[in-house]
Amino acid sequence: MDDENWSGGFYELALEIGERSDELLQLGLSALWRVAAIDGCYGSRDSEPGEQDEVACTVSSLAEFGHLQGTVTLPSGRRVVCGCVAIREDDGPDWLDFYLPVGALTRLDARIGGFPFGQDGGATSLEWRSALDSWLAAIGADIFQEVPFRLGLIGFEVAGETYAEQLNGYAPGERWEGYLLPAGGRLRFDPANR
Repeated sequence: MDDENWSGGFYELALEIGERSDELLQLGLSALWRVAAIDGCYGSRDSEPGEQDEVACTVSSLAEFGHLQGTVTLPSGRRVVCGCVAIREDDGPDWLDFYLPVGALTRLDARIGGFPFGQDGGATSLEWRSALDSWLAAIGADIFQEVPFRLGLIGFEVAGETYAEQLNGYAPGERWEGYLLPAGGRLRFDPANR
């Protein structure tokens, strides 16, 4: 519940699931929690996990609480708080957004600094981002086996910045974020290069 953990914005794996569907969103949510091995499922970050009851990992819980939170083990072996939100547009697709607060990540790795701003947001950030991005891409690839989403984006607050229909199956040449792009039933990962 430490506010500093939740500061600085969010580093995300954002999945464009498809047209509005509680069923597909639930499949994606369940797969995310299992594949990422998220510990706990809580509707509030205003109390420590031991001070509140877990909630069901469901679309209904997302609707009720807005976000679901837990903790996850990073590739470094360190644990960090995490969360998930659904972005449901009236005339657009459903997004499932798994996020790691930058404030919490900064406490684990000094290289993150003031990312994404200033020098901390430049090419040097690829030093720590590449391992994190690969881990998030692997989570996305495992989810794709169960829920073949339209697009996955990996990076700082990327949900809804770009839509699959805008890309025609190809990531931009210069990329601040990573792209998970389906083609022929397979998923291609084009990592960030900026």
